[in-house]
Amino acid sequence: MLALFSGGISQKDFSVIAKAHKKPLQNKVMPTVGEQLCSAREERKLDLKHVGEVTKIRTDHLRALETGDFNQFAAPVYIRGFVRTYATLLKLDVPKIMAALDQELSQTKNFREPPALMNPAGGRLDFLMLQLSRLNWRVVAIGSAVVVLLILGVAIFGSRRKLKSESPLPKLGSGLYPSKQGGEMLPLPTNAPPR
Repeated sequence: MLALFSGGISQKDFSVIAKAHKKPLQNKVMPTVGEQLCSAREERKLDLKHVGEVTKIRTDHLRALETGDFNQFAAPVYIRGFVRTYATLLKLDVPKIMAALDQELSQTKNFREPPALMNPAGGRLDFLMLQLSRLNWRVVAIGSAVVVLLILGVAIFGSRRKLKSESPLPKLGSGLYPSKQGGEMLPLPTNAPPR
């Protein structure tokens, strides 16, 4: 510090210079994000239509960003994404712009708090759908196929066993018709040729 004062600049001069630098910084208002985007676009002599074609952002959204009308957007995520894309195109300091944007959004009514990630708890149907979404459907499909095959196997095995135990042959008679006159039994007729 002594070298500074001995080099021709007194402490009084130093304080005057320091005060002169402080005053404009205190009185100067920081431009909004929209103003920074607009001035950077105009410096590069770009129109909104060209910026919209390059960034794939609608021109009415670009205009809303430049004017600071954030109410045209449904959620702050859109605003942040559009500003990041726009600032990157204009080769601005993106982290600085994003910090200023977060500060501006915190002052707005609609975007002061982040939106809720989930709706309030639902009813039984919502609970059922949540549980079904957690299922591993491959395992469920394989398990269902195994159960169906087991049921079919038991049904087939049971019906074959029942058929074997209930043979119709014991219920048949001797094959001879009793005569009505009480005589002898005659054999059943066949289609065989006579001998």
